[in-house]
Amino acid sequence: MRGAWFRRFGTADAGARRLFCFPHAGGAASAYLRLSQALPPAVEVLSAQYPGRQDRRLEPGVEDIGVLADLLAEQVRRESGGRPYAFFGHSMGAVVAYETARRLRRKAGSGPFHLFVSGRSAPSTGPRRSDQLLGDAQLRAEIRRLGGTGSRVLDDPELMEMIMPALRADYRALAGYAWEPGQPLDCPLTVLVGDADPVVTVEEAAAWEGLSTASTAVRVFTGGHFYLDDRTQDVAEAIVSRLGAGARGESAA
Repeated sequence: MRGAWFRRFGTADAGARRLFCFPHAGGAASAYLRLSQALPPAVEVLSAQYPGRQDRRLEPGVEDIGVLADLLAEQVRRESGGRPYAFFGHSMGAVVAYETARRLRRKAGSGPFHLFVSGRSAPSTGPRRSDQLLGDAQLRAEIRRLGGTGSRVLDDPELMEMIMPALRADYRALAGYAWEPGQPLDCPLTVLVGDADPVVTVEEAAAWEGLSTASTAVRVFTGGHFYLDDRTQDVAEAIVSRLGAGARGESAA
């Protein structure tokens, strides 16, 4: 893959805690721009830019979650520079973050010190019907059903034409994904979900607890699948709270 994999927004403090963010299906690195602006300079956001979108639109999309996680794990190792880091993934990005963390633990013996998973049921609960979409008409209908700022592109044919290749690739990846049991993670998990999410219930989201030997916290926000659009500041505060004193720019002593 040719292009750079992560985008940085804003200026972070020296020694800031790094938060690698993974976008939803059809999403780009810019999906985390508002979150990065809501977080303090003590948290440095590195948002993944999957192939096939925005400045990587001429590259073919990756149609396999495992392959994408393999590629991202290697890039995270390069970007981390040996410093501690956390992961945040929304929707498809939650699965990508989880599988990337698994690979880092298995191959490198280390991984994120915290994993935030948002808007997604635990992979161990089995395949999601909403992942098994056929054809562009079903993809468009799903975008409309999920709502959020992404649904606005439905009214712009030129924008839709630009994002459809990435959306097709991402949903093919989701349709082909099957969770494989293995050694659980050992980092704490924070599970975030909207109380009116049409594709994942709070109970399904809470099942992430079984995928790590460390503690799991569940945070429920008012909103649907893209609750993050309206509750960005609340989510930022939840992230800072879970990352600890270092994320607030305070001494851990």
